[in-house]
Amino acid sequence: MIRQLLESRRSVRRFKREAVPREALERILEAAILAPSASNKQPWRFVVVEQRERIHQMAAAVREALERIAERLPEDSVPAFRAYGDYFTRFEDAPVVIVPLFRGFAVLSHLVDGFLEASGKEALIAMERDSALVGTSLAVGNLLLMAHATGLGASVMTGPLIASPALRGLLDVPSSWGIVALVAVGVADEVPPPTERKPLGRVVRWL
Repeated sequence: MIRQLLESRRSVRRFKREAVPREALERILEAAILAPSASNKQPWRFVVVEQRERIHQMAAAVREALERIAERLPEDSVPAFRAYGDYFTRFEDAPVVIVPLFRGFAVLSHLVDGFLEASGKEALIAMERDSALVGTSLAVGNLLLMAHATGLGASVMTGPLIASPALRGLLDVPSSWGIVALVAVGVADEVPPPTERKPLGRVVRWL
């Protein structure tokens, strides 16, 4: 069952206009928070954006960020950049955009003030931050699988984070929290073909 779910899931970027019932959204979010996390800190929060105007504002902020970057690129690089950047706003037509947030936590770093060299302290802080990011990413994986299992389409987009400061303002994200990605959710209006996967031998090293 789980293998079939993994193999059949697709990243959906075209959605029908119909609304997603609140019960369905709660079901996939409940699956998300079942994910494991370091020290069981559950370092996640989720902002669920259903307001069309807010979603349009988010897409506009991403377009502005893309334009600022494009203006500074060599002329011959701009067409490819714009073509790739077009994917960054594909969430705009989704009826719902879920924004997973994460916050680093202090389990060890607060115990070593004054006792550890700066590089060691920095490594601890980075580990704690990355642990929160990994845990929240695992939650997003659960969310995607449950969305697929319940007949919804979804896709995770990190490209929009080029406009992270503007998105933080639009979503009222506290300064201590980071945005992991934008997750577009809705009833799929496409059936994307499977994507090619690198063979196991290219991505695994046995020691």
